[in-house]
Amino acid sequence: MSTSEGLKKLIQKKYSEIAHQESGSCCSGAAGTEEVYHLMTDDYAKVEGYHAAADLGLGCGLPTQFAKIQKGDTVIDLGSGAGNDCFVARHETGAQGKVIGIDFTAPMIRKARINAEKLGYNNVEFRQGDIEDMPVSDNVADVIVSNCVLNLVPDKQKVIGEIYRTLKPGGHFSISDIVLVGDLPEALKTDAEMYAGCVSGAILKNNYIAYIQEAGFIDIAIQKEKPITLPDSILDRYMDADQKADFKSGETGIFSITVFAKKPGIKLLKTLANAIGDQTSTCVPGNSSGCC
Repeated sequence: MSTSEGLKKLIQKKYSEIAHQESGSCCSGAAGTEEVYHLMTDDYAKVEGYHAAADLGLGCGLPTQFAKIQKGDTVIDLGSGAGNDCFVARHETGAQGKVIGIDFTAPMIRKARINAEKLGYNNVEFRQGDIEDMPVSDNVADVIVSNCVLNLVPDKQKVIGEIYRTLKPGGHFSISDIVLVGDLPEALKTDAEMYAGCVSGAILKNNYIAYIQEAGFIDIAIQKEKPITLPDSILDRYMDADQKADFKSGETGIFSITVFAKKPGIKLLKTLANAIGDQTSTCVPGNSSGCC
């Protein structure tokens, strides 16, 4: 697999190409990977607030459907693309709420802004930035959503830490992503095009959940899960007949999951900080004892 910066440049290039198309997938231009991505995409057609012009077919779930967005909420969408999930979220927040889309790619940001202007949405904004270092202050969002984006990021733990930082105490996220049960064939894992295709960048499901727990989130739940089956036309690129048979035996599974988790509220955060303070002389930020 390429270096972290190399992967980011690859993703930026792919998504820049897609932004200039009427529709696409994160795998456009790569033989076979577009077929994989179309297997992942969920249908938005019946989702309220959906605008077809903003849907580039890049998702693997419907996170906004599970995100429990309330009127007046501030919502952040990670990897906002042409604005699809932002506009669905805006339907839920209403005119009194606010939606912030963050995307790595300048052409996507331009496309999303044009779509927002056409819709007359003054409370939806798009910021260019890396979700490993979000251009957002601490404790801003009531809800964070993301649709098949974390698997494209080399440092997933850092992104999860950024999600925790930018959520308000008591806020929550609902994120759709691709995860694994078992291990992918080495040839597939090291294919940069399949990384752009949201497969080789996926990590083990248990590790994904563990990262969320380690960041301090609570009430973690899988809201939706569906298997992704790679067709023979893809598998034949990476393995011989025996390897393909082993892969299909059930030891390895590729899944789209939508995960919900909550940042503890102020009261619980203070309780945890005080409990830690009772056990160590180290100063804990947020501890009301005054040592900080």
